[in-house]
Amino acid sequence: MILYPAIDLKDGQAVRLVHGDMDRSTVFNDDPAAQARAFVDAGCSWLHLVDLNGAFAGTPVNAAPVEAILKACKVPAQLGGGIRDMATIERWLDKGLARVILGTVAVENPDLVREAAAAFPGQVAVGIDARGGKVATKGWAEETDVMVTDLAKSFEDAGVAAIIYTDILRDGAMGGPNIAATEALARAVSIPVIASGGVSSLADLEALKATGVIDGAISGRALYDGAIDLEQALKALKD
Repeated sequence: MILYPAIDLKDGQAVRLVHGDMDRSTVFNDDPAAQARAFVDAGCSWLHLVDLNGAFAGTPVNAAPVEAILKACKVPAQLGGGIRDMATIERWLDKGLARVILGTVAVENPDLVREAAAAFPGQVAVGIDARGGKVATKGWAEETDVMVTDLAKSFEDAGVAAIIYTDILRDGAMGGPNIAATEALARAVSIPVIASGGVSSLADLEALKATGVIDGAISGRALYDGAIDLEQALKALKD
């Protein structure tokens, strides 16, 4: 199981939100590229980046720090937030991003997901963010009536590289991930599922791994706060 350290970008800084609330942010590093290098130096094999401003604006906002991270780090990185058209997808992949994450458009324009996944095999993931099993869009600000599993299953034949499933009510709250819901989703689809939201201890990571069906986990605040030691976690997940 791959551990993805998260770097959430707001106004050019690395931050963490609580429950996706932009007004409840904590700045952890003024230099996101330095933060990324620290994660890579600790041994991570992937980075997970989110343009928080972009998720609300519907277009990339934190391009400069993302590009700085891509220049500073040689490990693959995936990015979500404000990626809602083919031109933006192509631009990011041309800049060296390994994978784009499509969230809002997966609900509003699923044909774009299919087109992108066909054009860029292995480089398009779908981000599914949910409250109470229902999908939320536009930086989690808008709730839909779409069920998580239904949306995931609709992309079974699209060639999507991964599904990143976030339980919004767990995100940034350090209360543990929604293992049952994530495992259920992973068993319902053949697409690799990455858990996000609430991963706050080594025990959480080990429990996700123990399901045998979850492909990866994203953690942010716990790594910044020291609740998870990255080197120790990576070793545990490898053993």
